[in-house]
Amino acid sequence: MNTMEPKTVLAFEQLPRETTKAFAAFKTYLDLGPNRSLVSAAAKLGCTKRRLEWLSRKYDWPARVTAFNRHFAELERQAIERLACEKAVEWWQLHEPARRQAWLEAEEAITMVREARERWRKSGRTPGFEGMARMLDLAFKLKQFAAGMPSEIKEVHNLHAGKVSIEWEEAIRKAYAVAEPTAPAIVDVQEVKP
Repeated sequence: MNTMEPKTVLAFEQLPRETTKAFAAFKTYLDLGPNRSLVSAAAKLGCTKRRLEWLSRKYDWPARVTAFNRHFAELERQAIERLACEKAVEWWQLHEPARRQAWLEAEEAITMVREARERWRKSGRTPGFEGMARMLDLAFKLKQFAAGMPSEIKEVHNLHAGKVSIEWEEAIRKAYAVAEPTAPAIVDVQEVKP
């Protein structure tokens, strides 16, 4: 026996008790977008605003519009999330081989420094520390890159200049028991005519 579950009707789709004409009126109203109004819909349909007010109350158009907006906002959020995941995977696939190669290069550079250091020890000569230091610096930067860490740390200084509101200034004075500034003396000014 084939038992089909009843289809779930979304609030903005035609309701089981709603006539085709009533649903067409709702669709016209809904399709007007964010600036929709019953007056605009009535003009488009060639009927009275009063008729649409009655349909709107009977079929709860405001709630259905809200359901429509929520539904498509959720679909949009899911699409954005899916796209972000796809881009993250794509980005990882592009960068992972470079990171692996950087790690291998770093390991090889460190090995070369160790071998050079051993050769210098055995030869009795003074090793060239500058070259080894540069090679090790490069190796560790490659490892930091491979691990996804920054290779440089930069300090950022932000200077903020702005006005302090009177309320904040008052609160600061109270908190730190700062005396009120003395009010400037009021001076009468007379116009001098030449």
